[in-house]
Amino acid sequence: MSTDYRRVIELILEELAAAGALAPTRCTCHGFTFECCPDRVRGVLDAGATRLGLHAREGGDNGVASAIDHTLLKPDATADDIDTLCREAREWKFATVCVNPTWVALAARRLQGSGVGVCSVVGFPLGATTPDVKQYEARRAIFDGATEIDMVLNVGALKSGDVRLVSEDIRAVVAACTERQVTTKVILETALLSDEEKATACTLAKAAGADFVKTSTGFGPGGATATDVALMRRVVGAEMGVKASGGVRDLQQMQAMVAAGATRIGASAGVRIVKESQGAASAAAGSGY
Repeated sequence: MSTDYRRVIELILEELAAAGALAPTRCTCHGFTFECCPDRVRGVLDAGATRLGLHAREGGDNGVASAIDHTLLKPDATADDIDTLCREAREWKFATVCVNPTWVALAARRLQGSGVGVCSVVGFPLGATTPDVKQYEARRAIFDGATEIDMVLNVGALKSGDVRLVSEDIRAVVAACTERQVTTKVILETALLSDEEKATACTLAKAAGADFVKTSTGFGPGGATATDVALMRRVVGAEMGVKASGGVRDLQQMQAMVAAGATRIGASAGVRIVKESQGAASAAAGSGY
């Protein structure tokens, strides 16, 4: 076994020990909110108050929108649907639109000069293609105009304990993204994994140089949970982003993910969430807060 892989395994063991010590962070009386029980979530907010900047009275609608990847990954999405997605992204100033590879070039044209990025997916949604194929997918999406790549790791290899293959899988895509200074996010598909496997995946993504870890594809058996986000944040620390995706449909759910440690949200309901944040901000202003 090479020294590099031995060190990866050592890192995994260290992070598993830390993740195993993670205390429950869900407040049983009010749900998962920082304002209610700050001591319960303080441990996952090591990076500071920016993790709370999405509350309406603090960040307003623009603060919320700038943390959302406005997402449309349905297989039956049409060119008109992508046009609508991009128009909404321009209007509300989302972080990116997240689209399947076939729509990257169109989205890049529609969003040119807007400040909104284009995110695309690789190895989606199963993660079962080989590292070289995923690397090519990433390079092609970047060539077409993608500024961020969300790759699905090899879930089967991870569950088989094949640390080497999972690491090579992630590194192949990270290498393609690093060449062009493109952000890399690694999708774990957390609903299919044990806590130990989630911690292992996060550690491998961090060791490979990825920028984010992400909970879900939205096509698996379950989506993002605050508990999973908190575990992922604990493992990767403050150095990486954590993206909560899958089932985040309203402002309250988004706030729960942010309180748990998420710095980006993937959602098809982005416009609804921003509108809700505007209403919350107006209500807070009216009440004197």
